[in-house]
Amino acid sequence: MRLILALLLLLPVPAFAADYVNVRYGYAISIPDGFAAQGESDNGDGQVFKTPTAKLTVYGGNVMERDFESEVVARERLAEQAGWGITYNVSAPDKASYSGKRGARILYARMVALCGGRQFAAFEFEYSKADLQKFDPVVTGLVRSLRATDGSASCG
Repeated sequence: MRLILALLLLLPVPAFAADYVNVRYGYAISIPDGFAAQGESDNGDGQVFKTPTAKLTVYGGNVMERDFESEVVARERLAEQAGWGITYNVSAPDKASYSGKRGARILYARMVALCGGRQFAAFEFEYSKADLQKFDPVVTGLVRSLRATDGSASCG
């Protein structure tokens, strides 16, 4: 057991630069080092962050389907319509993830319910299959860090 713990400590852990906080929808996420912000979206729902080989899109929205889980299914279908072959999905009443492949690219998406299930926060992380090992720990950090904050300016 101690050997396993020692080996785990030797694995590189990605550094996260700072939190991106969205007041409109009341969520935050830790942004990995090396990801350059592309500027807040015009409607204030999120932002895109990029590296030369990866794109992280962070956004919030209103649940337009009958509930959060139905919203997740609808967004997963949109990804399929965009050509992503979904290979993994897991969903609960308040959080969900799905992943897929398109050519040499990988998509990992995560959503969390906000505002009593009437809104959500999400990220979509797209990167090259060649960077799978490099970005696996980044995905784990993003999943862990996506969270609700004290409140949404639009939850009322």
